[in-house]
Amino acid sequence: MFIELAGISVAQRSEEQFEDALESLVGAMQTQTGCLGCRLLKSSPREKWVYVLARWETQKDLIRHLQSEIYKKLILLMELSTAPPVLEFYSVLEISGLDLVEAARSVQE
Repeated sequence: MFIELAGISVAQRSEEQFEDALESLVGAMQTQTGCLGCRLLKSSPREKWVYVLARWETQKDLIRHLQSEIYKKLILLMELSTAPPVLEFYSVLEISGLDLVEAARSVQE
């Protein structure tokens, strides 16, 4: 699995417009082949950062997304960031959930 994190610093006067545009992109991204989920996240009201967090099943799916018109629109929005935008990709080899919490909590010290 691959995780994509894109962050945009938004001026207060255009915050609502950015969020609307990004919500539209998130909806479109969720329909792309291999998208396991996509969310729009906001930082604290004081910081004015908006993030798109997407999970991709394979590297091929991620590359296809990066070549898409949807991603082109995301890049255009990132270019309007009031601070250098954040763009990070993570390759995930293993995923754990409550099973890890249970295992960690059951270990006797």
